[in-house]
Amino acid sequence: EAGASVLLLRACLVLLASPIYLLSFLGVWEPFCRKVFFPFILDKICVVHDKKSKKHKQELFRNLPDFRGPSGDLRLLEIGTGSGSNFQFYPPGCKVTCTDINPNFQESLSRNMKKNQHLHYERFLVAAGEDLRQVPSGSVDAVVCTLVLCSVTSVSSTLREVLRVLRPGGAFYFLEHVAAEHSSWKYFWQQVCYPTWKLVFAGCCLTRELWKNLEEAKFSELKIQHISVALPWMPIEPHIVGYGVK
Repeated sequence: EAGASVLLLRACLVLLASPIYLLSFLGVWEPFCRKVFFPFILDKICVVHDKKSKKHKQELFRNLPDFRGPSGDLRLLEIGTGSGSNFQFYPPGCKVTCTDINPNFQESLSRNMKKNQHLHYERFLVAAGEDLRQVPSGSVDAVVCTLVLCSVTSVSSTLREVLRVLRPGGAFYFLEHVAAEHSSWKYFWQQVCYPTWKLVFAGCCLTRELWKNLEEAKFSELKIQHISVALPWMPIEPHIVGYGVK
């Protein structure tokens, strides 16, 4: 019975990760994870993920210039900028507003800003995807979100905010890991890893079916492609990539 195997293997993982569970219980893990562990580990994972997803991102962001506003500028807001690994794909002169709920990526972020001086960096906001109240409604041409919807508290609230800040005709670009096919081994392992993974990786959920949230959001046009981005020993191979137009 799959359910019993999942529970048994989950328990084994909890034992293996028991020091982290203990630190979490004592209230020490969360701040340490946010300040030190997560920025460090994400930096390392991003290097591998960026290599594997580079051609998908080049393809994804190729039509960004088509969404320039009437003034000829492209005003772009990135949710969950992290270390800024998407900057290299944005067109020259693009005006970027960075947001992240975690302000502890400064070092790698400023490194990527220096590397990508073809962009104008407008401002950095410490904000959650669900609450972009510092950004006026209809004020941006494009919103970008990669590997972020897995860990927001509410996907639907985040997408509502995306649609609010976009001007009519603006576009939302995404690349996210998602739940595997339910009958697959990949999905079995996603279920096994789920609780421990979520604790270790700052709230990252392995089994979200994000294409459903995107289909329910009110985009006038939506392009979604299911792809594979294989990372060694990681249960996050199935991805979706695409964009939606307001």
